[in-house]
Amino acid sequence: MALVVGAVVVTRLSGFAMRRVVRRIAVRTGASRAASESAESTEQRRRQRIDAAARMLNHVVSIVVWIGVTIAVFHLFEIDAAFFLSGAGFIGAAVAIGGQHKVNDYLTGLSVLVEDRYGIGDELVVDTAGERIHAVVDNVGLVTTRLREAGSTLHIPNAQLTIVRNLSQEASAATVRLRVPDVDGLDTERSAAEALRALAGSEQLTDVVFVGDLAAARTGDGRVDVAVRTVRPLDDRARTVLVERAERVLGGSR
Repeated sequence: MALVVGAVVVTRLSGFAMRRVVRRIAVRTGASRAASESAESTEQRRRQRIDAAARMLNHVVSIVVWIGVTIAVFHLFEIDAAFFLSGAGFIGAAVAIGGQHKVNDYLTGLSVLVEDRYGIGDELVVDTAGERIHAVVDNVGLVTTRLREAGSTLHIPNAQLTIVRNLSQEASAATVRLRVPDVDGLDTERSAAEALRALAGSEQLTDVVFVGDLAAARTGDGRVDVAVRTVRPLDDRARTVLVERAERVLGGSR
């Protein structure tokens, strides 16, 4: 009885632990969606990712725990498990061979949730089985992803969604304001944009990746606003480091 109670407690605690781990990963790996998406929708999407990924991980932990409990019970009652294991060996081998694709689908689905490749409500263009599909994600399951087209619903194994174009993810827009010295012959707008571009990927800015051109414009008070688009939202720390380093570079061009 104590083994069963202990197994239940462990699986419950592992569920909480998995949620904390996945929550930390989800904060760092979330992708930007369309600018029209509200903050409430973004938070709801994040919670869906966390819940789904935590359930998948806890499912694996539960299987391992209960297998261990079963073996412990056999040992406690001095039951020879070899008889059962030998009889189940052939069945286990058949299941392992037939289920290897399911394991691949399972692991792919987990990575999809953790990396935020796509989520419920995202509009996808998928190339699978020689056919191009344009559909909306309805659910990301343990082994399959459910997509809805205008007139039908598709259930596709996760591992088959290898090349996916997510039309709902877009670069995150931001504005970086720099103090630029007024020097004769210096194209301040171009210099500001080039200074920022050169800093992307440097120390403490390895996660900063610019998309497209950087548009710069004077503000009239000795500053330049540079409109940037980044793969991930530009947080306060990265923005501060960008401004300090760019202004240092531009100050040295006096």
